[in-house]
Amino acid sequence: MSSSRSDFSAHSQNKNKDAVNNDASDPLRPSDHIDGDGGSINQPKLGFVGWLRWGWRQLTSMRTAIILLLVLAIAAIPGSIFPQRMADPNGVTQWQTDNPDLFPVLDAMSLFDVYLSPWFSAIYLLLFISLVGCVIPRIKHHLKALRSRPPRTPARLQRLEDYREVTRPIPAGQSTGSDSEAEASRSVDVAQKQLRALGYRVERYDKGRSFSVSAERGYWRETGNLVFHLALVGVLITVGVGGSFAYTGQRVIVEGQTFVNTLLDYESMNRGRFVSDDALQPYAMTLDSFDVTYQEYGSAASGQAGNFSANVTVREDGESREESVRVNHPLGLAGDNVYLLGNGYAPTITVRNADGDVVYSNSVPFLPQDNNMTSLGVIKVTDGMPQQLGIAAFFYPSAARLDTGAFTSAHGDLLSPLLTLDVYEGDLGINEGTPRSVYVLDTGELTKLTGRTTDVDSIELLPGETADLPGGRGTITFEDEAPAGATTYEDSVKRFVSLQIHHDASAVWVLVFALLALAGLMIALFVPRRRMWVKATANDDEVQLEYAGLARGEDPTLAAAVDDLVAGHTRLLDTDSTPQNPRK
Repeated sequence: MSSSRSDFSAHSQNKNKDAVNNDASDPLRPSDHIDGDGGSINQPKLGFVGWLRWGWRQLTSMRTAIILLLVLAIAAIPGSIFPQRMADPNGVTQWQTDNPDLFPVLDAMSLFDVYLSPWFSAIYLLLFISLVGCVIPRIKHHLKALRSRPPRTPARLQRLEDYREVTRPIPAGQSTGSDSEAEASRSVDVAQKQLRALGYRVERYDKGRSFSVSAERGYWRETGNLVFHLALVGVLITVGVGGSFAYTGQRVIVEGQTFVNTLLDYESMNRGRFVSDDALQPYAMTLDSFDVTYQEYGSAASGQAGNFSANVTVREDGESREESVRVNHPLGLAGDNVYLLGNGYAPTITVRNADGDVVYSNSVPFLPQDNNMTSLGVIKVTDGMPQQLGIAAFFYPSAARLDTGAFTSAHGDLLSPLLTLDVYEGDLGINEGTPRSVYVLDTGELTKLTGRTTDVDSIELLPGETADLPGGRGTITFEDEAPAGATTYEDSVKRFVSLQIHHDASAVWVLVFALLALAGLMIALFVPRRRMWVKATANDDEVQLEYAGLARGEDPTLAAAVDDLVAGHTRLLDTDSTPQNPRK
């Protein structure tokens, strides 16, 4: 028994080997078949042109466009985290001062010029190419679909999910032959008019004793989709081209000073590559006053400010007019928009040398450090003294002394203004040709003359007071700007405003394309794409009516639409019950 079993096993193995050999030698079976002996599958080589076509298809796919759009949004995040040179050059300078070790690394990555960086531009261009390559073929396909006829009525409508069937008897007194065909034709005529009134494109398909109408609508859905993508392309083009003709500049103006719209009068300027030196429109703007209201001292919201308004006199084309610049209400001027970015106090300081000669006199903008307008300022006296003087000063609009003995401001308004100054002497480093911020005093090479770590107290001045500089070097005066006869400190210190002048003619077009994109998106989301069929088959004594609907994509309202079609068609047939002659 075991011998016969072994013989059978050996016979089976030989038979399998023969089968494999026969399969391998079979001329109708390729050598790379899954059970062949040709080894691994050999795929055709794409070649250089083939790889280019493959890469182009990947780049111009909708999936890639969506991914690039997401990547572009992520790439723009650093622009809101780090100050940008184009919008906030002073913030970049301050960031560099606060982070001297990290700044060169981040600057090399263009994180302070995100929107002008090579990597952001690369994503931007790839998204533009992807959208164009994706939209153009879809436009061709959509135009072809608009010119095509609605498809023929399927032979078996009952296979569709949303299917309804109604049987209508032939009216009494009519024969069962040609009259049933006439009734079926009339039913489809009514359905054709009904569907056309509902906004469908209709096409009639009749065959023998069956009459049908095919209808479709919802091409606005694809139209809206294409409008959305074309609007995105428009936004990309407008932003890219418009940025080359745009410019943004900043200027700090003290009350009484005048700004002239020339390159030399800007403190910082960022302009597009196509903005020439004579592109700026001629006009001048004088800051007459700055109005701000504070909540009353002692109230629950004490010190909170509001209703900022920079009142200016504008001179343009030989005419003068009074205007105001407010927060979120920019001033439109010769195609520019003037924005109010910040404000503060600008104490007027006068320094005289030992001989009584004025060596420095200026209204110095002080940078606010808190909500109560405690402000920090730097005064640099470069000439007229034995050595250069650097003065670090704090201004307190409503001075109050803390338990530690230090001063703070209890309110933002001028209730009890106080100016404290620490004087330094030495080389300010401005003769080396290295740019220095007017708001920063480098004390590394200076000798401190007053304040902490010295034997001389910090200088404290009220408006109108004068103090001696240490060592008989001269005097320093805190000028009182209040008019003669004033009994309060209300107007004793000048105010300054920080203005940003922005010119971008493409902003209107960006808005237009953004609204088009929104409109296209709404149409694409809320317009359903569907097809409807109504089929009437004539029998001997009745007409069989079939209704069916088919949606392209998700359409939860399709079943209700078919029910409404059936109900409306039945109502129209019952209303128009006049018999018609048979079709010839």
